[in-house]
Amino acid sequence: MNPERLLKALRERAQNLGFDGLKIASANSIPEAPERLKQFLDAGHHGSMGWMAETAERRGDPQVLWPEVSSVIMLAMNYGPDDPALAHLNDPKSAGISVYARNRDYHDIIKGRLKELASFLVSRAGGDVKVFVDTAPVMEKPLAEAAGLGWQGKHTNLVSRKLGSWFFLGSIFTTLELPASGVEVDHCGTCTACLESCPTNAFPAPYQLDARRCISYLTIEHAGPIPPEFRKPMGNRIYGCDDCLAACPWNKFASSAREAKLIARDDLKQPKLSDLIGLDDPAFRKLFSGSPIKRIGRNRFLRNVLIAAGNSDDQNLLPAIQEHLDDEDPTVRGAAVWALTQLASACAVEAERCKRSTTEPDASVRSEWAA
Repeated sequence: MNPERLLKALRERAQNLGFDGLKIASANSIPEAPERLKQFLDAGHHGSMGWMAETAERRGDPQVLWPEVSSVIMLAMNYGPDDPALAHLNDPKSAGISVYARNRDYHDIIKGRLKELASFLVSRAGGDVKVFVDTAPVMEKPLAEAAGLGWQGKHTNLVSRKLGSWFFLGSIFTTLELPASGVEVDHCGTCTACLESCPTNAFPAPYQLDARRCISYLTIEHAGPIPPEFRKPMGNRIYGCDDCLAACPWNKFASSAREAKLIARDDLKQPKLSDLIGLDDPAFRKLFSGSPIKRIGRNRFLRNVLIAAGNSDDQNLLPAIQEHLDDEDPTVRGAAVWALTQLASACAVEAERCKRSTTEPDASVRSEWAA
């Protein structure tokens, strides 16, 4: 099959599998990536994500990850919301879950589709293939930019003139030499809406992200207590943060997801904090079965919910917060202490501590959460 016919067939097959874009980059199309990654790591902007440093050499160069690769097929799958993405910010008694996590885990959905498309490619043109979706040391965003799917905006995420900010990326590495689609140019212009929207000032400069200040990192990747300076800015965001994505003007061209498994569940659009704060481990696992939220575990999830409760001004949550003063996990206990200090008067907090003196958090917990 000639290249043009092959690419036409690939695009048709990809669309039938639910993908909303397919572009191709040469495996050697991101020569600047290793140095940019090194600068990011040297600045410590990866926080506790040590795996990024451990895999830096493979991450920076597709041909180090797999020496036989010649071309990289980059694919996009739209997960755009059908309701305003930040509606939860108007109701502090509700919880904010990032749009991408309001239904099924995208890894499970996309990887299976990538395998189908890769098999289709091999059946038509031969060669060897490998598929990746955010679980291997692949720099998807620079490769997607090189392929022409979009450009990395000032918030470091990929932006598309067709899909806005709401899409997942997946890749097929192949030994076939396929014609490159051509790089996309930057269309951000003078706009800084994404930078100005960040609640925690996580962007030290345009096109740079300090993950240690990012609410998505803090609520998902970060273990232990949330640093004091970020607890109030977190508001009611309990899993991820979409503020910088939602601020992008290019979203005016975006559409809602067409993949049913990526359309938000009603119970995860704006769940009530009161419904989440009492979850034990079995209930947590049942509610988030098949969801990416499940991977952070009940304790980290409750830590985030308790921070949101402390920011809610909802006195009705006090009894549920107090129950967590006895929690087995010290981070949960500490988050409960902080939430109580935010919602109750100093006198009421002291009285509760005296009443529960036998289960009061130990000195290390108090020191971590007292600020």
